[in-house]
Formats: sequence, structure tokens, C-alpha cells
Amino acid sequence: MQPRWDMIIPLAAGYVADLLLGDPRGWPHPVRWFGWLIAAGERLLNRGRWRFWKGLLLTLGLCVPVYFSAAWLLSAAKGGWLYYLLSGIIVFFCLANRSLLQEGQAVFDVLKNEGLEAGRRRLAWIVGRDTGELSAQQVRIAVLESMSENLSDGVVAPLLFFLVGGAPAMLTYKMINTLDSMIGYKREPYRFFGRTAARLDDVANFIPARVTALLMALMTFSGHALRFAFRYGRAHASPNSGWPEAALAGILDCRFGGPNRYKGALVEKPYIGECERVITHVEFGRVKYVNHAVTLFVVVAEIIYFL
Repeated sequence: MQPRWDMIIPLAAGYVADLLLGDPRGWPHPVRWFGWLIAAGERLLNRGRWRFWKGLLLTLGLCVPVYFSAAWLLSAAKGGWLYYLLSGIIVFFCLANRSLLQEGQAVFDVLKNEGLEAGRRRLAWIVGRDTGELSAQQVRIAVLESMSENLSDGVVAPLLFFLVGGAPAMLTYKMINTLDSMIGYKREPYRFFGRTAARLDDVANFIPARVTALLMALMTFSGHALRFAFRYGRAHASPNSGWPEAALAGILDCRFGGPNRYKGALVEKPYIGECERVITHVEFGRVKYVNHAVTLFVVVAEIIYFL
């Protein structure tokens, strides 16, 4: 078997670019374009009768063209430098590890240097829950929950989709994930309209979430993380988010979850873990190690597979 340089080079280049650049503000980004398309479709279709079917139409009507247009474009450029450039750019834009860690670190730093109120406001940039009444401990816990969940959604899942279907599959996954984040809610007016997007995202993340939890335990040699993942992973309302969250709670031996408010409504979430110890500022360094180690492991494993 000949090395698959058409997969290895874009993967390595995209990973290094994300490591060095992250997501520079102001740069064009396909996820922003996806968001614009989803918002336009939602305004047009999420009204009147047949909302489930309209949501199904919007979801498939965006995901299928993304895959086939990317596949056609890369196929037309195959064999030349343009293919490697386009494919590498897709990998770069679909990975979010550096920007994820930068945002989490920013919340910890603002909380430490500027106080609780500033930390709450900065946290609101990255989470959907209401932050106005959170304690300093709850702010840090919210960041860590977001870091673990997005390690799966923003890093491991896109890389696994690249493994099975190259850049087109990776880009399609990002559309699925963006759809879920924008319309995949159980509350009105999305309860029926966003159901297909939510279910599709659940399916797309089923394996990545569990792989992420396993790799988090492996990269830290933490049997505690593995026990937490299997004990608490299925306690979460989401079929997937609980797995990486439980793994990180096990690594840090702390407690995640509990009640939170979203748009003023109290949402009861199960607790993950039992130790209510205080999270300190310096512990974000351990989270950074976990994210970088898991990401590098997956990238290297895929490169070896393609050799």
C-alpha cells in the first residue's frame, strides 16, 4: 500500500496551522457562512405547520450539498498543489483546539485578574447558560465542562470524520454540529424544527465522544477517568456530552453538572462526580495538556494509518 500523501499532507498542515494560528478574528470562516445559511433557512421555514419536515428539509438541504460540493471541488483539483491547499485549509478551519483553549484560558485569567463580574461576562462568550449569578467556582466548572465537550465536538470528531471520508466528510460534520448548536433545542420554537439536526448530531458524535473519553484517560494514565466515564457518562441529558465531561471530572477528581439556568429557565442536570473541591487557576494547565495530548495522538495515529 502506497502512502496516502493526499491525506497526510493536508492533515499535518491543517493541524500545524491550527496549532500556530487558532481562529484569527476577522478571518473568513466556513462555520460563519454555515451559520448565516442556517439562520436564513430558519427564518424562512420555522413557522406555521409541518415544522418537523421543514427542519428535516433544511438539515439535509445543507449537509448533502456541503459534502458533494467539497468532494467535487477537491476532485477537480486532485493531483495538483491546489488540492493540497484547499484540503489543508478545510482541515485548519474544521479544527478548533487552539481557539478552544485560548477562550477557556481567557475566562480563567479574567476571573483571576479582573474579578467575578468580569469573569461571568467573559464566560458568556463560550457557554449558553446564564452566567450572571454564577460563583467563581461555577465559572471555572463551566469552562472545564465546555473544554471537555468541545474537545470531542471541535477536535476529535472532525478528525475521525477526516479519517473515514477526508476533508468533505470533515466539513459536513461541521455543518451538522453548527446546525445542532443553532436549532437543535428541545424548547420552542425549535422543538420540532430542530429535531432532525439534534438527532443527526447525536449519531455523528456517538463514537467520537466515547473515543475522546478513552483517550483522555489514556493520555493521563487515569483509571479514575475511565471509571467516571462509564459511571457518569450516561447520566448526562445528552447521550454524548457526559462522556468527555465525566472523564475530565475523573482526571481532576472534582464534580461537574448540577442545576443551571438557560434563558431564565432552571434546568436540572445530574452531578458528575462527588468531590466538591475548589478548582484553582493553575489547574487549567492540566486541561491544556489533556487537549494537546489527545489531539496530537489522534493526528499521529491517522498519519501512521495513511502511511
